[in-house]
Amino acid sequence: MQKQDKVLASAKALIDFINASPSPYHVIQNCREKLLSVGFSEIFEKDKWKINKGGKYFVTRNQSSVIAFAVGKQFNGGNGFSIIGAHTDSPCFVVKPNSKKEESGYLSVGVQCYGGGIWSTWFDRDLTLAGRVLVKDSGKAASINHQLVHIKKPILRIPHLCIHLQREMNENFSINKEVHLLPIIATKAFDDQLNKSVGVGVKHHSVLVNLLCNELQCQQENLLDFDLCLTDTQPATVGGAYDEFIFAPRLDNLFNCYSSLQALIDSIEDDLQEETNIRMIALYDNEEVGSESAQGACSMLTENIMRRVCIDLNSSFEQSVANSFLISADQAHAVHPNYADKHEKNHRPAFHGGPVVKFNANQRYATTAVTASLLRVIANSCNVPLQDVVVRNDSTCGTTIGPIISARIGIRTIDIGGPQLAMHSIRETCCTSSVDQCLVLFKEFFQKFPIIDKSFNI
Repeated sequence: MQKQDKVLASAKALIDFINASPSPYHVIQNCREKLLSVGFSEIFEKDKWKINKGGKYFVTRNQSSVIAFAVGKQFNGGNGFSIIGAHTDSPCFVVKPNSKKEESGYLSVGVQCYGGGIWSTWFDRDLTLAGRVLVKDSGKAASINHQLVHIKKPILRIPHLCIHLQREMNENFSINKEVHLLPIIATKAFDDQLNKSVGVGVKHHSVLVNLLCNELQCQQENLLDFDLCLTDTQPATVGGAYDEFIFAPRLDNLFNCYSSLQALIDSIEDDLQEETNIRMIALYDNEEVGSESAQGACSMLTENIMRRVCIDLNSSFEQSVANSFLISADQAHAVHPNYADKHEKNHRPAFHGGPVVKFNANQRYATTAVTASLLRVIANSCNVPLQDVVVRNDSTCGTTIGPIISARIGIRTIDIGGPQLAMHSIRETCCTSSVDQCLVLFKEFFQKFPIIDKSFNI
């Protein structure tokens, strides 16, 4: 296969993953199916574990976070973890617990703003709903099931006000997030007023509840609750005159969820016979709102799992941490051609220039000279170029899971990500080449880190 064919194949595999993952719950289900198909075993926090050398395992929490790991057959007490971390969530609208809204004959759905989205980009888009629903089994045995839902047709829309009633729109567009971001689902003229709502259904328009019940093939009285988010119906796609771009929702951060998952799988295709470390990916929910949740990077999830693995393998947790390394993988800002002055002149990441190493003296990123040098050696060994970025001193800087996990566990960490434009828009843009570059780099990290780490006398 020629290089360009390989690049496009990697890009299209990412696109398939994004299109199948309209919510964090779908992300985890897709990861589960992929991991099971290549021989990983699902284990559960509630159960007693028996971790073996050469074993491949994964554990989920809240059905929106997952940690998967493969134990090297040469793992000895005190050896480290080679970890890549990313996050499953993206800015979006989340349906309110009581969502029923009505104004001027329109039925609307009350939503909360989740994360720091560019909300103006959600206007005049063909929207739908995706997420999870808790459903009670109607049979004799009492059981409650988690079911995924994705209504695959446009059912919602947030319409702009016409320019004739808002002449200043192109000069000074602003919105009230409580008032102006209500998606329309129907008109009162078409709503079935004869449908009597019961249970959780009384808090939502009957048309919304009926859509969910039809999708899940269940009765309204069996719906207990749900976590639903709005999502665009337009699929991700390859674009540009030379097929060099990816236009997609949720690139931040499904790009790195996919890349880390696939790299882990690719890295163990041969064998774990010579591996001395534990190869791990950790994909967390709630990064976009600060990670402070039971399933977020701020929780004890990572430490608890690492400790349990160490106990089963008769390894000192503290010693293993000292021999470990974390790549915090989250998308980076490519230089914008129309706003180049927003980027520090000597740090303007370009498309096709390779993954971006993130630096921040105020510790918004966890990269140090040591961790950057280690990754550069790995990147050189697989011929993947790297770029550097810092924000301007007169600009604010975002942050990632990197500093959180680094501070909580004490693990060496580097922050990197693929370059992209329009971060937190409903439609984001990255380059096709960065997918393959990250897959190659991440696979090399899993396979070469323990060896390269021994050459660092630090």
